[in-house]
Amino acid sequence: MKSKWLSGPYVIWMVLFTLIPLGIVFYFAFTDGAGQFTLANIQRLGAYLPILLRSAWMSIFSSILCLLIGYPVAYCMSKASPTRQKIYYMLIMLPMCLSFLLRTMAWVSLLEDTGIINNALRSLGLSPLPLIRNTGAVILGMVYNYLPFMIMPLYTVLIKIDRRLIEAAQDLGCNQVQVFTKVILPLSVPGIVSGITMVFVPAVSTFYISQKLGSPGAVLIGDVIESQFKGAYNPNLGAAMSLILMALIFLCVGLMNHFSGTDDEEGVATL
Repeated sequence: MKSKWLSGPYVIWMVLFTLIPLGIVFYFAFTDGAGQFTLANIQRLGAYLPILLRSAWMSIFSSILCLLIGYPVAYCMSKASPTRQKIYYMLIMLPMCLSFLLRTMAWVSLLEDTGIINNALRSLGLSPLPLIRNTGAVILGMVYNYLPFMIMPLYTVLIKIDRRLIEAAQDLGCNQVQVFTKVILPLSVPGIVSGITMVFVPAVSTFYISQKLGSPGAVLIGDVIESQFKGAYNPNLGAAMSLILMALIFLCVGLMNHFSGTDDEEGVATL
């Protein structure tokens, strides 16, 4: 009985800051300016399908890049001594102590036409490069800001792998590549899924990175949603877009969780 009372603050928090806001989103998504029920907001979303697809593929690409960069980093961290692990952990988390806006603006200062990199190229007699206001700059901003969200779940999973499994694989004649592909990689699938989820969810809904690093003509779905609330003053359409984006996120998370049904026993069975 006491345990139920202890969960009371959490239940109140979820109701006030999750269920009620979701209910408000549903209400605005299926009503018009006069508060009448309508499906017009949902029907209008077809015109924004290219923007939604662009946001999805950029987020997926950023997640893949974070995985390719983050997995070796997390693996090296898990192999290091405990003291070095703490140092590496601090170095990875240190940028997260700074404001998200400041970190993004720092890249603007580096990449803009009169920024640090192009000024250095000019001083060397070279032509400046188009480093900003393009898709590559937006993906760079996503990878930089969300890379720790990939490294931490991977590191948490890799550090918990039983070293006796690796020794057993080596005793059975597996080389380093086989140990990695048959033991370490299968057992780290939960971390991979968690990392991809934690990168994809904020990346697909981002808007500040695309505003500062992207071109005006290549907006993302997060930019459109923000403009509906702050520029076009159409919260009904903005809520409908948010609802569809939420459904897309839940779908992707559900698919990733479905294909990550791998436990320790299955990983060991691959030996």
